[in-house]
Amino acid sequence: MATLTILEFPDERLRKKAVPVEVVDDSIRRLIDDMLETMYAAPGVGLAANQVNVQKRVIVIDTSEDKSSPLCLVNPELLEKSGIGEMDEGCLSVPGIFEKTSRAEKVKVRALGRDGHSFELEAEGLLSVCIQHEMDHLEGKLFVDYLSPLKRQLVRKKLKKEQRQRAGQSPKAGGKAAAI
Repeated sequence: MATLTILEFPDERLRKKAVPVEVVDDSIRRLIDDMLETMYAAPGVGLAANQVNVQKRVIVIDTSEDKSSPLCLVNPELLEKSGIGEMDEGCLSVPGIFEKTSRAEKVKVRALGRDGHSFELEAEGLLSVCIQHEMDHLEGKLFVDYLSPLKRQLVRKKLKKEQRQRAGQSPKAGGKAAAI
């Protein structure tokens, strides 16, 4: 397994739509393993393949406290959703930012598992939010898209400043922007 690089907002590669997986083969299972290792190392509770610059419809989730319940969804489809709830939400691609976001309280999805077999899952609470959040990634959508334009711009500026500082550049240096 390998730890992958997680793209950070406002990287435009996060805006690409993921394409369906044709066959769940060893390369997809390797991707799932690498995504799980990356998610646990980050640490996070969910990760979409888009976030590691792989444009395939694959997400991994583990909302258990002891990280013992990994879940992978390949080609997930939303079948039903109900209720509306609000929860603080963060994202590995938008580090350090947590904002209240409205999502359906319950969802029902169909997906392929690691073994390539279809299954359906009903979820509520954190798992429901996580599934919706990661499925948004597959469509090129980020949770900051639910924020007001002003708040989204503030998040963008804050993260760009932090990315420049990590790259060793002063925001006032006037030089070339850090590669993101």
